[in-house]
Amino acid sequence: EVHVVESGGGLVQPGGSLRLSCAASGFPFRSYAMSWVRQAPGKGLEWVSSISLTGIRKTYADSLKGRFTVSRDNAKNTLYLQMNNLKPEDTAVYYCVQGDTSPWSKRGQGTQVTVSS
Repeated sequence: EVHVVESGGGLVQPGGSLRLSCAASGFPFRSYAMSWVRQAPGKGLEWVSSISLTGIRKTYADSLKGRFTVSRDNAKNTLYLQMNNLKPEDTAVYYCVQGDTSPWSKRGQGTQVTVSS
């Protein structure tokens, strides 16, 4: 059974940073591209970033380029998202998902990121 646990969210002021983690189990993590998606209050899922199996290829939503960095540690079955210069519009619940194309299937509870002064 696919199991992911997202963590690292919290309340941060505009301009601040957070590092999200996603611990995965129940599937061969190193055999899957992985992605981060987010859901703001009252809105649908928005793709944030994807990373290839080996971590060589990384893609980002245009609005996030230069601020967010995705990475993975296949030895630890863990996906990361470093978020810098956070903005209020980044407020959302962040989820890690398998694959790099929609439709996205949320498996975990997500981690809440709130950017506010």
